[in-house]
Amino acid sequence: MYTGIAKTRKRSIELHDIKAIRHYKTDNLRLAFARDMFLFSFFTQGMSFVDMSYLEKKDVANGHIIYRRKKTGQKIIIKLTEEIEEIIRRNPSNTQKYLLPIIGKENGKERNQKRYRQNEVNNNLKKISEELHLSKPLTMYVARHSWASLAYSNGVSLSTISHALGHDSEKTTLIYLKELDSAAIDIANKTVISLLGKE
Repeated sequence: MYTGIAKTRKRSIELHDIKAIRHYKTDNLRLAFARDMFLFSFFTQGMSFVDMSYLEKKDVANGHIIYRRKKTGQKIIIKLTEEIEEIIRRNPSNTQKYLLPIIGKENGKERNQKRYRQNEVNNNLKKISEELHLSKPLTMYVARHSWASLAYSNGVSLSTISHALGHDSEKTTLIYLKELDSAAIDIANKTVISLLGKE
């Protein structure tokens, strides 16, 4: 009987795929919105869709986005970049309260609006991934996982990534990270052995 921990399916995509999404051009407003929401998540340290939905205009101050994660309550501070600001400008909200046009009305049914928009965005992301011939279908989760994997593979520490994602445990963060390929492990082992020097 197997009692180990099953491997979680990795949802991240490669850097060249992210670049393809960033340069994706379309006249279809729904597809353009889906692209922008994916990139907004990626540029904001893998912000989850629920947190994007409830971001308020007052959460942007002094060159930063400051908010608390719905899931864990952890405070997240993200420096505004040109990329983030450009997406906000392209997608103005019609409400007085919310930063992004995900929730369109403050009518007590915000949760339903969020769920509807998330389904719509994910469906349109799948269309984008088909158009771009990506290796796996896009969803908003892919943006979050990809940010974590790319950060880790470029030397960002596990603890820093865990904090950036608003996780309450590094074990949760590990689920997001793609497995190191054997070539990377070979290099790591060679580096460690070389520390012993030649006899």
